[in-house]
Amino acid sequence: MKTLLVTGGAGFIGANFVLAAVAAGHRVVNLDKLTYAGNLDTLETLADNPDHIFVQGDIGDRALVAGLLATHRPDAVVNFAAESHVDRSIDGPAAFIETNVVGTLGLLECVRDYWRDILASSAAFRFLHVSTDEVYGSLGSEGKFTETTPYAPNSPYSASKAASDHLVRAFHHTYGLPVLTTNCSNNYGPYQFPEKLIPLVIQKALKGEPLPVYGDGLNVRDWLYVGDHCSAITRVLDAGRVGETYNVGGNAERANIDVVQAICSLLDARRPLAGGSARESLITFVRDRPGHDRRYAIDAGKLRDELGWTPSVTFEQGIAATVDWYLANQPWTSRVLDGSYRMERLGA
Repeated sequence: MKTLLVTGGAGFIGANFVLAAVAAGHRVVNLDKLTYAGNLDTLETLADNPDHIFVQGDIGDRALVAGLLATHRPDAVVNFAAESHVDRSIDGPAAFIETNVVGTLGLLECVRDYWRDILASSAAFRFLHVSTDEVYGSLGSEGKFTETTPYAPNSPYSASKAASDHLVRAFHHTYGLPVLTTNCSNNYGPYQFPEKLIPLVIQKALKGEPLPVYGDGLNVRDWLYVGDHCSAITRVLDAGRVGETYNVGGNAERANIDVVQAICSLLDARRPLAGGSARESLITFVRDRPGHDRRYAIDAGKLRDELGWTPSVTFEQGIAATVDWYLANQPWTSRVLDGSYRMERLGA
């Protein structure tokens, strides 16, 4: 059993990781600020589990973080905490700098002091920073991102994550902190906040509403099932080389329009619309997002060759499982959409 301090563990990817870590027998101290993206409903099955300790708080609260580290003495810190929605970063970039840059700096300083002063610079400790392929910018029609691709962020979100990646690297080279960084492609799967493309399309398609697609729909992403991402993080945490970066991809490049059409086809088979009309007819092209990157693609060869990790879920398997999960868990989505998942914790 390991003790892990997981930050951002009530968000989409973080919560999936927490559920998997506790199921694997680890003790998790889960620190989450519970912004709009944090949802304790996702962690409901852990409510009475002594191996899951939830703490509401900010990674930038140095006194809180230092206290958690000293009290629980984690073997590793896994940092998911981030503002992560590109559209929101365009409307309000300041929050992204505050959390992703200033907050990460505060967390790193607390972890450095804990590692140095309490753990006596233990060689076994790890700080794993979860990042994104968006830091690399946009690709043309060919090629893939590798760990040596120069950073070229194009949105306030990706710029803030690039800055946090550089801070993590600097804390390793300057202070010797044993860090690891993962840069992942687009995640999808259970418990994803329904403003993101796949859950948004599922919900609108179920209601027979227009399905908005940016631009011409030909922006390409490498789609990674969230369970595969969590297994990759675990593998890097267990065996990754200190100071290294590992790209995590799903080997599933798809244009956005292809993803939307796949969802339409799956829902037509599972929940036909009244009258039997095809949901593809609901697709509506809308004005493109400012600075919208055209294509991302991940070369995860380093992770495969060094650590033996490859994705286990194909896109076809993953998108079908995701659609089925949302069909079976409409109360979870409804509580997000009507805001009740937040009202209860705010005392409303």
